[in-house]
Formats: sequence, structure tokens, C-alpha cells
Amino acid sequence: MSHLHTGSCLCGATKFELEGEFKRFFLCHCSRCRKTSGTAHCANLFAPGATLTWLSGEDKLSYYRVEGTHFARTFCSLCGSNMPTDSKERGLVAVPAGCLDSDVDIMPNAHIFMGSKGNWDDHLGDVAAFDGMPT
Repeated sequence: MSHLHTGSCLCGATKFELEGEFKRFFLCHCSRCRKTSGTAHCANLFAPGATLTWLSGEDKLSYYRVEGTHFARTFCSLCGSNMPTDSKERGLVAVPAGCLDSDVDIMPNAHIFMGSKGNWDDHLGDVAAFDGMPT
């Protein structure tokens, strides 16, 4: 069964289509994900064997990889939004959940790299929550 997903960056310069099924969904708390997201974790979906097609803005994409690791990020060079990374050598596409415009049909499988989470990442569920900016 094939699934079609769409997404874009914050400024709208880069848009993509992904044909394939998300098999894993991890919330990663490693220091690299915290640095690239500026928050407690990255929410990444993994689609083995998926086909990623850039509909616009492929020339606006930048790529960064930590040498000697699998850690890589593709991002819009205009607005900085994390975008999908097509890891051909690993046979999968990693998609930041936040860049999707279509619904995600799976729930996160796990929080990972909790051993290196930020010291402020405890009890976030206990923090007040608002539908908009609090006054």
C-alpha cells in the first residue's frame, strides 16, 4: 500500500511530495537534535524505500552532515526549516514531522537518547499549557 505525503518549509520556498510509508517515528532527545531544533527533541519519521520528489525550491536547500556519523540535516537556506533528508546509502528518507502539510498516520514509537536529554526536559507534561500565547 502506497502513501502520499506533502510538506513545505516555513517560508513556502521548498515543497515536496513523498511516496511511501512511515515505518518509525522517534522523538530524539540527543544533543545534536536539541541543537538543530532549539527545543527538547526532534520528531523524525522514517520511510524506508520511499521516493522523495521536490516540487519547488530544491535549489534553496542546504545540507549538513556530522562527519563520521549518520547525523544529517537538510534545511531551507531561506527560513532554516528542517526538511526531509534522502539517505540513499541507508535506503530511507528521514522526514521532520513538523514540515509535513499532510496528516501523519502513525504515533511516535519512542523517545530516544533520553540519556543525553536536557536537564530542563523533566516533567514537561506538568507545565501549564495554552491554546495561544498567554497574556
